[in-house]
Amino acid sequence: MKKTPLPELVERIGQTAVARALGVSSPAISKALRAERDIQVQEHSDGTFTAEEIRPFPSQSSALVG
Repeated sequence: MKKTPLPELVERIGQTAVARALGVSSPAISKALRAERDIQVQEHSDGTFTAEEIRPFPSQSSALVG
């Protein structure tokens, strides 16, 4: 199983193919690329693809409660 950054995979096989492989729309891939999201795509030996996003926790600033 190999992990590939989303932009590299799009460059290699194309945006439409990546979208189809992940079960999302082509505009969703485009938006993720524009936002520079840290998405790693896993290519499995059976030919399927899965993706995960690496984000800081917590992902949004917490408001102070007091």
